[in-house]
Amino acid sequence: MQVRLICASLALAFSSFAGCAVAQTAQPFTVKIIGFNDYHGNLESPGTFGANTLVPTASRPAVGGADYMAAFVAGMKATNPLNVVVGAGDFIGATPLISALFFDEPAVETLNKIGLEFNAVGNHEFDKGKDELKRLQNGGCKTTNGVQEANSCKGFGSGVAGSFDGAKFKWLSANVVETATGKTLLPAYGIKTFNGVKVAFIGMTLKGTPGIVTPTGVAGLQFKDEADTVNALVPRLRAQGVESIVVLVHQGGFQNIVTGTTSQPITSDINGCTGDLKNTDGSDSDIRAIVKRLDNAVDLVISGHTHAAYNCSANTIDVRGTTLSNAVTTARPTGMPNKVGRLVPVTSSSAFGRVLTEVDVTINPATRDITAVSPRNVLVDRTNATATAAISANPEVKNVVDAYKAAVSPLANAVVATITAGMTNTANTAGEMEAGDLIADAQLAATQPATLGGAQIAFMNAGGVRSPGFVSAAGTYPYNVTYGNAFTVQPFGNSLVTMTLTAQQLKDVLEQQFANCNGQGSSNRIMQISNGFKYTWNSAGTCGTRIVDVLFTPTDVTVVPPVVTGAAEYIVSGGVVQNPTKTYRVTVNNFMATGGDGFGVLVGGTNQQGGAQDIDALIAYLTGYNAPNAAYNPTQLELAKPRITRQ
Repeated sequence: MQVRLICASLALAFSSFAGCAVAQTAQPFTVKIIGFNDYHGNLESPGTFGANTLVPTASRPAVGGADYMAAFVAGMKATNPLNVVVGAGDFIGATPLISALFFDEPAVETLNKIGLEFNAVGNHEFDKGKDELKRLQNGGCKTTNGVQEANSCKGFGSGVAGSFDGAKFKWLSANVVETATGKTLLPAYGIKTFNGVKVAFIGMTLKGTPGIVTPTGVAGLQFKDEADTVNALVPRLRAQGVESIVVLVHQGGFQNIVTGTTSQPITSDINGCTGDLKNTDGSDSDIRAIVKRLDNAVDLVISGHTHAAYNCSANTIDVRGTTLSNAVTTARPTGMPNKVGRLVPVTSSSAFGRVLTEVDVTINPATRDITAVSPRNVLVDRTNATATAAISANPEVKNVVDAYKAAVSPLANAVVATITAGMTNTANTAGEMEAGDLIADAQLAATQPATLGGAQIAFMNAGGVRSPGFVSAAGTYPYNVTYGNAFTVQPFGNSLVTMTLTAQQLKDVLEQQFANCNGQGSSNRIMQISNGFKYTWNSAGTCGTRIVDVLFTPTDVTVVPPVVTGAAEYIVSGGVVQNPTKTYRVTVNNFMATGGDGFGVLVGGTNQQGGAQDIDALIAYLTGYNAPNAAYNPTQLELAKPRITRQ
């Protein structure tokens, strides 16, 4: 009221005084930000999901699917015309067959129809290299040696049949720089204006991307520090009149539950922040370490990468430091501390379109700043059990999904094998996976013949063993495995490489599996190994001394069941390499062969010979267990399990 009186007085004296109208009408307003992460081309529902771990498995609703994501986003947008849809990366790559077979054009087309506007570049956006990412951004058909690929430009979700529009949203890569030009690969940020106020969205991928994607996919690129990049952009944004800043970063953490001195990663509640996203030893998680160094200008962080759901903020908080009254959420942390200690809201929405993050931010037009943030994670519930109003699938998006499903179905539904028990991609305490054993055997079988590489051993990176497609959803066995099932486990399209390694190199690459050892990252990366190869590792050892024994027994895996063909020998005994210069033929995928996942020793492999694609090797191996042949039994003695032992 005092402001209005002052303006009225000034208006009498200065009839042209324009500031009064602004002062009288400039009221705070709300903008709705809708975020999600790690879509990975999941056009169809990935299954069921619960709002927390207390929800019984049988009661968890079917979630996700592009058709329902579009409907939920539209419902959220209908509540506020001032809105924006954003993402935190990995929207392509490691995708189901329904998207991957068509070069992830379906993923982009459905994201266009969902209404995505800005998306950070994730590490999987580089699976096929920067040029392919630019094609998906800009449009146009996929070509190889100047010839269009048959499965490109179906155009079911583009403007014209037989075309591909490209992304109508903007991929953002503030910290990814082309070394040849010194410029960012894609725009560093996007700006959207609401009621005359600019809001900036800075997009970034994790700086560790080169260590977890195929090196050729990031050739010629530099990945800079996330926090340093954001902080350097703040003055540039402020020079444009921007005070409201949101960071979209493809990096994250996990909620943790602590019991005594032990802890484990969990996803306890999609709106929880149990453990404040600290590591199990109490140290800062990757995302927390980034936020801890962010400039105070950042108002909100939407994160991804870990496929976890969390909401590290009270339901409503004043991002300038004053916690608002909210009896329901007062026990929950109100964010993560930035470089000056102020708590910043940090969110993540699981993966595969199962959850959306709905954030209401209040903006003061006088200062152009976000003054309050109210985030919540919402299940994309296809049953409407948790919806406040009836929600139906978006028919336009459903038609696009159905068209691609029809196009991929003949291949996806073809039965390739029968299995007698489930095989997951969950590792035991030694690091061995049932699905990993199978894949390593398939890759050895594909390269064991002398003309195809003469392989004796095969290694598979654990991160490349994806969804547990070798599992019956109904829990009934024997189970018929389809091509689509197998593809969900091996979706990358890597090619096999057989190389010669010495016994010393074998010991060295096994030692590279452990965190912070010989170029490895901050986590253990236990390789999956083929039949005939066994080793023991000591968890109490130091870098270079963890591998205790390595036993090799020549085994022919091209026959069913596999057959031992030679005498067993110790490559390493008591931690000592027995014959350091003796050589072995070893198969890995091209990702590993070029140093991916920190396995730099493999770059030194000699006499390299290329092989089949990983999915082709897997399918060929599985067909040996298709009717009328006997089903694959993961417990049969000839498979020589366990292959990895931990002391």
